Amino acid sequence: MGNICRSPLAEGILRRGLCDAGLAEHVHIDSAGTGNWHQGDAPDPRSVATAANHGIDISAQRARTVVPEDFDRFDLILAMDRSNEAGLMARAPSSRRDRVFLFLEYTLAGRADVPDPYHGGATGFEDVYQLLLEGCSELVPRLGRELRQPSG
Repeated sequence: MGNICRSPLAEGILRRGLCDAGLAEHVHIDSAGTGNWHQGDAPDPRSVATAANHGIDISAQRARTVVPEDFDRFDLILAMDRSNEAGLMARAPSSRRDRVFLFLEYTLAGRADVPDPYHGGATGFEDVYQLLLEGCSELVPRLGRELRQPSG
């Protein structure tokens, strides 16, 4: 939503996974929100702390809002929940809607939301981290296969 909790964590986890797999040079990733109320802000301190507890530094990330060019710039756009997925589908040109997916559906084959930990405590951020780690652990090899054998 605001690009300060779930998305920065997912970006940090995915960056590390791509780096560890030797794919970082081949995949451009970025996170963005559907709302602009945190534009330019650092990630939520609880997201920063959770990532740091796992050796990932996301403190330099800054929130941004999805822009129309993102639908051309990125081959894959992953939404953290169904509300954001619907918002992205509404903004996407009809020829680019096939690039928008629900994160857990795309990575773990489950049509479920990544819960928003914003109004909770540190435990919620850790739970979200673990869920994102599980999804990104499936996403990295999938991207690697796609790079070796592009589908389209």
